[in-house]
Amino acid sequence: MGSVPKQRLEQVTQHLRSPNEVAPFEELPKIKEVAQDSVGPRVQGKVVIVTGANSPTGIGRASAHQFARNGARAVFLCDYSDTHLAAHERELKSLYPSVDALPRKFDASDESAVKAVVDEAIEKYGRLDVFFANAGIIGQNAIFAKVTGENFMHTMKTNVLSVFLAAKYAAPAMMKTNKGKLSSGGSIIGTASVAGLRSNAGSTDYSASKAAVISIMQTCAWQLTGTNIRCNAICPGLIETGMTTSIYEIARARGSEGKVGQLNPARRGAQPDEVARMALFLGSDESSYVNGQAIAVCGGLSSGHPVVPGKLA
Repeated sequence: MGSVPKQRLEQVTQHLRSPNEVAPFEELPKIKEVAQDSVGPRVQGKVVIVTGANSPTGIGRASAHQFARNGARAVFLCDYSDTHLAAHERELKSLYPSVDALPRKFDASDESAVKAVVDEAIEKYGRLDVFFANAGIIGQNAIFAKVTGENFMHTMKTNVLSVFLAAKYAAPAMMKTNKGKLSSGGSIIGTASVAGLRSNAGSTDYSASKAAVISIMQTCAWQLTGTNIRCNAICPGLIETGMTTSIYEIARARGSEGKVGQLNPARRGAQPDEVARMALFLGSDESSYVNGQAIAVCGGLSSGHPVVPGKLA
């Protein structure tokens, strides 16, 4: 057997071998486990990059905490704005002293900047395991006829180009190996939205950008066939973040906060941590067979055609 086929066979064998294999019971075969034990740290030793991590109430910050809490070796905290990044770094270091928290200020749609942070991860740690491309903006609060081409492209640049660049530079880095990482592999995650799945969940430019994120993740998953690098999109519904603050503030002022999220079966909006836990799952080996998917975290909103409760007729 040639060196290349032999190496691939060894990688597959290593990928399927697990110290957690259940011993045979009577005539039952062993259960082959790809992932680590779910009760322990789920991203032990992994190097993670998270964009859109500045907001104190955002999905990025909540995800950084989940990765750090679950044993990541390093978490890069990246955002266009750095007003809170230093505070996030101090907080993570105080809670998880064994984790390197690395704040980096740059535009996630700047190709040279994305390349630089990926190169830094490889230079410092010799590996990259997770890139959570979470940076994004809400788009224009107007019907399509009132949105200028310039504004449309601004939304696309921030929400779509950033995810494309994350995949472009993360994928080759995830193929690199070292003593602690014996084979190619990793997880690229893009933040999309239920607005990318169907209409009426966002403006035209925002919805188009999130549909594009889903398409990029699905296409990249196929183009990375055989590398053990997985690409998935998370599609949040209504989440209480900095982007949706105005919705919640208006509802609270009117005394109608209980109606927020009433069109989904959960009858509420979500907290960023609920989306962060999906990012953690996708970044962990527990999702080893989840690839090319658009996963809705929306309380059931995307499962049907929303109606106002009690007003079916």
